[in-house]
Amino acid sequence: MNTYYLLYKPFGVLSQFTDETGKKKTLGLLHPFPKDVYSVGRLDEDSEGLLLLTNDNKLKTMLMEDKIEKEYWVQVEGIPEESDLEKLRNGMTIRVKKKTHQTQPAKVYKIEQQPHLPERIPAIRYRKHIPTSWLSIILTEGKFRQVRKMTAAIGFPTLRLVRVRIGKIKLDNMFPGEVKKIEPKDII
Repeated sequence: MNTYYLLYKPFGVLSQFTDETGKKKTLGLLHPFPKDVYSVGRLDEDSEGLLLLTNDNKLKTMLMEDKIEKEYWVQVEGIPEESDLEKLRNGMTIRVKKKTHQTQPAKVYKIEQQPHLPERIPAIRYRKHIPTSWLSIILTEGKFRQVRKMTAAIGFPTLRLVRVRIGKIKLDNMFPGEVKKIEPKDII
């Protein structure tokens, strides 16, 4: 029987169930997931937000191959101009695993008000004389640390990255570490 879970992955947790070094926090510490359940896609250790976990291989393949939108709220150092955001929207060249990669066009918007999110632990670094701003970045691909590489390439390093949506599934009012069991009808 297939099972489906939503998880708000906290900052500092790997998107996997084992760590060869034994020094990192993993998903298995957050909830007693069944042994055959794995995450669909990943978030790096420094990122947080929505993860879908399932043992439904057909669904995993569909979500990974069908260019499903993934939305990220990204706090960046500085305040990008519209011309900077246009570079993200049009696609750009980044380095992924020592190779160049041309990103797909993205939907990018400024978030005018700081989004309502739980405080990150530990808090992001604060610099008195350098403002920060929030962006919504919507991608249909997901290369290793892609969002961070994209914002760095336009001169605005990512300070905090939270995935808030995968397709029609939303993070809503979940808290870091919270797990919800869901039904397939909630996914597609």
